Amino acid sequence: MALRLSTLFLRTLREDPVDAEVASHRLLARGGYIRRVAPGGFAWLPLGMIVLRNIEAIVREEMNAIGGQEVLFPALLPREPYEATGRWEEYGDNLFRVKDRKDADHLLAPTHEEVFTLLVKDLYSSYKDLPTILYQIQTKYRDEARPRAGLIRTREFIMKDSYSFDVDDDGLAESYRLHRAAYVRIFERLGLEVVAVSADSGAMGGSRSEEFLFPTAIGEDTFVRSPGGYAANVEAVTTVVPEAVPYDDAPAAVVRNTPASPTIESLVRQSQELHPREDREWTAADTLKNVVLKITRPDGEHVLVAVGLPGDRNVDIKRLEVSIGDALEIQGEIEVEQASDDDLRSRPLIVKGYLGPGLNLGEPLLGEKSVTGIPYFVDPRVVEGTRWVTGANVSGQHVYDLVAGRDFTWDGTIECAQVLPGDPAPDGSGPLEAARGIEMGHVFALGRKYAEVLGLKVLDQNGKQVVVTMGSYGFGVTRAVAALAEAYHDDKGLIWPRAVAPADIHVVATGKGAEFMAEAEKIVEELEAQGLKVLFDDRAKVSPGVRFGDFELLGVPTMLVVGRGLADGMLELKDRATGEARDVRRDGVGPEVAAAIRG
Repeated sequence: MALRLSTLFLRTLREDPVDAEVASHRLLARGGYIRRVAPGGFAWLPLGMIVLRNIEAIVREEMNAIGGQEVLFPALLPREPYEATGRWEEYGDNLFRVKDRKDADHLLAPTHEEVFTLLVKDLYSSYKDLPTILYQIQTKYRDEARPRAGLIRTREFIMKDSYSFDVDDDGLAESYRLHRAAYVRIFERLGLEVVAVSADSGAMGGSRSEEFLFPTAIGEDTFVRSPGGYAANVEAVTTVVPEAVPYDDAPAAVVRNTPASPTIESLVRQSQELHPREDREWTAADTLKNVVLKITRPDGEHVLVAVGLPGDRNVDIKRLEVSIGDALEIQGEIEVEQASDDDLRSRPLIVKGYLGPGLNLGEPLLGEKSVTGIPYFVDPRVVEGTRWVTGANVSGQHVYDLVAGRDFTWDGTIECAQVLPGDPAPDGSGPLEAARGIEMGHVFALGRKYAEVLGLKVLDQNGKQVVVTMGSYGFGVTRAVAALAEAYHDDKGLIWPRAVAPADIHVVATGKGAEFMAEAEKIVEELEAQGLKVLFDDRAKVSPGVRFGDFELLGVPTMLVVGRGLADGMLELKDRATGEARDVRRDGVGPEVAAAIRG
């Protein structure tokens, strides 16, 4: 049955919603595809549901093609499985936790690794049962602190999550390969260009993971790539570590006055004016920036740490969040922010703007002689023998020629600095360039983390119990709607790829007489007889300008106009993407239009 605008639950908007920040949010709301209900929560209206289901159908077909079998779990789950794996605490504030009337703890699931693992444990016990791939398309929940950008970052979203179960690592590698190839086909069918990048596994765990990112300036993820093919999320980039530098002939470190120089910029300026070099000018790269940060554990407790990095770079909070947890032996998701003045008051030896890695030269920051009493980590570029200008822990003073390894030591090395364009790729494939993107999918080689904790074992060919190895694979269905809207629109409205569009053709009658609408009704029947999905603008007393405007806003790929040419037996077929129009004969319009649409 054709979708008729006269009865369709739809109201298009001429103005952008006041809270819409990005094109996809503006156009999906104006086109009547979605409607905001609460921060990070949207209602899906009829046209939006059609697009959503079209995407789900493509995902299902490709998952079934690799042997996946669909199941469906509840979103409301008990605490115990997540507590067993540690993720009840590790997820921190991102987890929606609820209690039932008996005061039992539950959660709204962000992912379902635990219960999938327990399901397979309950039903399978032999290597003969494996490999197996199970998947679901289901609503997930994450308590985002700042939902934004419409469907791109929400608290409630639809995701396809699948899980592979294999006897050994070779089996896992094959399951991973199958999923990765399926994702490539899904994105090709959607018409969405993505970049596969190496990624950090985060709270999911595992030995390997990759993200599929849709490159866009509004993306929240930064990734880098090189001419030689290296690609990674910045959180997963490893710094190329320079060689240690001999320092036998290095001059002794000396404290010098640098009044009013609490910033790197002012320090470089003061150094140039008061303590010029003979060989060249001072630069920010000569300085060692020391930053105090507050780490919030999953249990809400706070820890202060200091990090040292070259002064020409800033701390990258996301990279630091990935590395600092292991350095401090903290399990689970953590939050990192710069320490406030209130935080620093508890450490009176910290001199803001003049912090350095030792109270007296030659004394390490850590242990009983620590100037701050907090852990100190450095960027990988701070290697033994490198010489720095850094704070002297006295207001208005800095230390020059402070040699790493000779004059100060550190707790450990962590990835904490921003990745800059031109940095060398870790694999030697050339200089890196940076871009932003939206995460559309993530594949994880989980290994035995969940199976080990939850006791998922099977008997192998020798009758010995072995722990099953797993993979986890997520695909953002609702995000795909947003990404497609971002990729396919112009200043007039949406331009859906045909694979996901709410209809194949948008029929508009523009003639003033009743005969035009009557003829359009017949044409709609002929188009439907060809198997085409039709959106029919059959609204009475609506001007042609409004009809054409809604066609451009709604984004159906093709429009058929029943207008003045009907008197000569002609109709107009218009392409939404290119704007090109051509005449088609009224007689035989069904087969001709179907052939044009199907190529």
